[in-house]
This record gives sequence, C-alpha cells and structure tokens, in this order.
Amino acid sequence: MIKVQNLSRSFGDFKAVDDISFEVGAGEIFAFLGPNGAGKTTTIRMLTTLLSPSSGTIQMDGLDPARHQNEVRRKFGIVFQDPSLDQDLTAEENMELHGVLYHVPRRIRRERTETLMRAFEVWERRASPVKTFSGGMKRRLEIARGLLHTPRILFLDEPTLGLDPQSRNQLWSHVQHLNKTEGVTVFLTTHYMDEADRVATRIAVIDHGKIVAMGSSQELKAQTETETLEAAFLKLTGTAIRDETAGSADRMRQAAAMWRRR
Repeated sequence: MIKVQNLSRSFGDFKAVDDISFEVGAGEIFAFLGPNGAGKTTTIRMLTTLLSPSSGTIQMDGLDPARHQNEVRRKFGIVFQDPSLDQDLTAEENMELHGVLYHVPRRIRRERTETLMRAFEVWERRASPVKTFSGGMKRRLEIARGLLHTPRILFLDEPTLGLDPQSRNQLWSHVQHLNKTEGVTVFLTTHYMDEADRVATRIAVIDHGKIVAMGSSQELKAQTETETLEAAFLKLTGTAIRDETAGSADRMRQAAAMWRRR
C-alpha cells in the first residue's frame, strides 16, 4: 500500500530525512516511532503530498504523490497533531463540509456520516458545536471525518496526545475495529509506547533522519534484549533529552529562505 525507497529531505544543509526505505502492506497497522526531531513529521508530510522529497521515490497504492497529488489525496485520510476541526460548526456540519470537499455524493455522505459517528460514539452530540466537546470526543470526530471519503490509508500523527488513559484506550479500540471491518491501512506516530505495542502489526524506529530498526514489537525487544517496547526504544535511540530549539529555528529560517526563492 505504501512503498518508500531511498527517501530524503533536506532543508538547506540540514538533512531531516536521510535515505530511508520501507513498505507498509494493505490492511496493516504500521507505527512510525522516533524522538522529537527524528524526521517523523517530515516523512508524513512527504507521504501526504504536503512536502516534496529532495530525492527518492514514494508509491501510495501504486501512485506517485509528486505526480498524482489529487488522486493520492483521495486515497488517504489524515489526523494531524494539531486540532483541525471548525470549533464553531456542529459535529455533523464538520462531517458534511469534509464530504462536500471530497465530492462524496450526498446520499452516501449522509449514510456514512451516521455510520462513522455512531461507531466513534459522537452521533448523540451531532448537533452540538465542536467547541463544547471534550478532547477525546474531538479526536474521535476527527478520525471519523478522516474516514468519511472511504480512504485506503489513514494517517494518525500523535492522535492521542494530551488525552486521558480512558480516552486513549477507547480511541484505539475504535481504530482497530475500523481497521478490521473496512481493511483500512493505518500509519501512526505516537510517543506512547504502550499504544504501539498494543495496536501495531509492525514498527519502524527513526532517529536522526535514519531508520534504525524495523519489525514487530516482539522482534524489536528480542533484537535489543529488552522486556518492553519502551526499553527497546530507549536502547535504540538513547536516553538523552533532545534540545532541538536551535535546530528547529535554523530549519524554519532555511525553509523560509527556500520558499522566498521559489
């Protein structure tokens, strides 16, 4: 479903993603893990047509995002780290707007809106403004919205950030159910190792722009001779806290300069 070969992305002389290759099979739940600044979000932006690679190739369900942007965008849904719902619209209006933007026929989008909102337990609040929702309800609604146009792939970029354990557990239960019933391929990032351990079929660990390990949770534990995925992750990426403030500022300036030159 996703095939990445020798993918790199540079910002000036800083290489955010450095010659990575991996594949994600149809119907798989694939976790892409790494410390802050490791290259996760840059990779997702390239996969979702928001950023062009410096080199390498991507195939999304057989299509190249660089050459077939519109077709590829119809293939996936995405939930970003930052909230993207319109807070002043109702839950149902947010779904309706998404359906119209993706040209989902009216009858189908109405039927699918109800099905998904019931599945993610927000149907009873469909007429309420989103600004009245809890964090967990907003996240569930965002995922339901991301699935409205029947995508083949769902990208989840730290979808449970800031949620309480009950909301996190409930959200992943819903995602696993949709993965099984609709065969949706899920590509996720998270800093909660227990989530990746619980839901992911396979895991890739990226650090300093390079993939340093890949396999199932059990395989990564065996490879690092550790008992938990968190311990395996720390052994692969180190225990030092990353100070990326200066680096982030440099990359922002480099990106701005590149944008002005376009």
